[in-house]
Amino acid sequence: MKTIGNIIWVVFGGLELAIGYFVSGVAMCITVIGIPFGIQIFKLGMLALWPFGKQVRQVDKPSGCLNTLMNVLWFFLGGIEIVLVHLLIGVLFFVTVVGIPFGKQHFKLAHIALTPFGREIV
Repeated sequence: MKTIGNIIWVVFGGLELAIGYFVSGVAMCITVIGIPFGIQIFKLGMLALWPFGKQVRQVDKPSGCLNTLMNVLWFFLGGIEIVLVHLLIGVLFFVTVVGIPFGKQHFKLAHIALTPFGREIV
């Protein structure tokens, strides 16, 4: 079922979403300052490309307050817009019964887009 969901996802918009994330990630990685943010955007792009069957979990590495600081910067420099778009699209998918699994995937993307630093996709 995961494979079918992923194929439908890719055909009906997931590929365009992932390409958008990858292009944004490359643009962020052009500057030295943007590399950590570009890496997080690539993480979002990989999840946006093939979301069914993947989970987001907290990494238990001791990194001090660096993840918190980077998440705060992420949130105010563009993360909130990404979260709001995924939440809106997820709600629109939940309007139909057929779209509920796809709405759940957008909520998963919104969850990682809120605070991507210190999280991993498994």
